Order: sequence, then C-alpha cells, then structure tokens
Amino acid sequence: MSDQTTTGPRASRRAALERRTSESTVSVEIDLDGTGKNDIDTSVPFYDHMLTALSKHSLIDMRIRSTGDTHIDVHHTVEDTAIVLGDALRQALGEKAGIRRFGEATVPLDEALAHAVVDISGRPYVVHTGEPEGQQYHLIGGHFTGSMVQHVFESLAHHAGICLHVTLLAGRDPHHIAEAQFKALARALRQAVEPDPRVHGIPSTKGAL
Repeated sequence: MSDQTTTGPRASRRAALERRTSESTVSVEIDLDGTGKNDIDTSVPFYDHMLTALSKHSLIDMRIRSTGDTHIDVHHTVEDTAIVLGDALRQALGEKAGIRRFGEATVPLDEALAHAVVDISGRPYVVHTGEPEGQQYHLIGGHFTGSMVQHVFESLAHHAGICLHVTLLAGRDPHHIAEAQFKALARALRQAVEPDPRVHGIPSTKGAL
C-alpha cells in the first residue's frame, strides 16, 4: 500500500494532447480532479454546449480548441475532438489505481430521460439505444446532426478504453434528447473516475485495466 502515493489517484491526473490532420486541428487539456471548469471552442456551437455540460457535470476540467473543414461538414471536427478527448482521458487515468471504475446515472431534462453506465475497463465497447426514429436526421443548432451523438460516444469510448451503455428512456425534443444523454454520461463518468478510499491498487481481479 506504500506505493499508493505515486501510482494512486492522488498523483497528477492531467493530460494535454494535440492532433493535426488535413481535416482538423484539435488540442485538449483535462484535469480529472477538477471542479468542472471549462473553456471550450470547437467551432461547432451545439457541440460546445454538449462538451460544456460534459465538463460541468463530470467535474473534469476541460480546455478544448478545435478547428477544421466545417465548411464541408462538422463531422470531421466533431469526431476528431472526441478522439483526442478520449485519448486524453486514457492518458490522465494512467494505471487506474484506486478508482471506483464503475459509474451509473439517470438524468432528466424536461421530457427527456437518459441512463448511462460506464466501466473504465480498458476494453472499448458502446451500446446506444432508445432514440426515436428520425432523431439521427435532426439538425440541432443548425450544424449538429442528431446521429453525431452516437458517433461522439463511440469515438470517445474507443479511444478512452471504456465500456459505455447509454439508453434514452424518454424524449421528444431533439436538443433535450442529446443533452440528457451527455449529462448522464458526465455523471456516470464522474463516479467511475472518482478515487475510492477503500480501493487499494487496480480494481480488477486481473490486476490490470
């Protein structure tokens, strides 16, 4: 137990990454032990709104800057931002010693209700269900297509190395449907990455995550 001070959750859990391609430039800085402070500009206003909610309700400090070929479509910029954020989460988690590992939350937003479960397992997997038919075609905020919600979850989870289940239990308004899911993910993620004082070492029977 003496090595907890160097490998456990009290060690720095921050990451700063940058990714440049012909389609986008993304920089992400996060602190898992923050207060939800955020400074986000992805050049996609509704995505900024969703990532701000993700930061605020997960208590993960985030500074995100993204630019890209949004004159073609926002897809590349949105996807690449999720990729870099996922990579940053994986890096900041380190060995994952002393964390709760699992997190779960059900979050309402007016008529919408979303449920999210997170396992910081090291094995990427996403199950996303419950959205009403047609949600994927809605253009939210003039730029963000409803189908991008699932794509963000997939890109984030695969690069962070987490298992993620998100289920929409109810919802009518496309904005509320998307936002409730991001907030549910935020609360589940907050719980999963949180230090658990009763956990010593890595919370897995295999000894690694």
